[in-house]
Amino acid sequence: MSSAERVTLTAASCREIDNWIAKYPAEQRQSAVMAALRIAQEQNGGWLHQDLLQAVADYLDMAVIAVYEVATFYSMYELEPVGRHKISICTNISCLLCGSEEVVAHFEKSLGIKLGESTADGRFTLKEVECLGACVNAPMAQVGRDYYEKLTPETIDALLDQLRRDAS
Repeated sequence: MSSAERVTLTAASCREIDNWIAKYPAEQRQSAVMAALRIAQEQNGGWLHQDLLQAVADYLDMAVIAVYEVATFYSMYELEPVGRHKISICTNISCLLCGSEEVVAHFEKSLGIKLGESTADGRFTLKEVECLGACVNAPMAQVGRDYYEKLTPETIDALLDQLRRDAS
């Protein structure tokens, strides 16, 4: 990739990041790193290109390795392209005890992919995550910013039908 093709933050993304920076003392602008990564990821269609990690680091006056550490620690950030609908399935203890293995199996069968894969048409990605913090309503998954709780084969089928309609 030539320097002319570098992916960078848009003006709109910078304005949104500035709103987050303003929430912290001036010397703590790095505290906005998680919001900045989310904004950059949304700008780039759901994943963080290496150039965007560098752009966030430059914008927040951070070492790029520090930005990379945040991006790789949290499961909401993606360093490779994902499907239009990223389905994050909790497989931690509460969800496991309430049937997350069956939830995973149903999603995999319905979509024809395994955890960590995307459908050939780029519509769906299945991702295993540790905990989404909705243990009382396990098993559950997250699509975009929405939580889907107490999942059953029927609710999964209804969810996938809705997402397929939205994706067409």
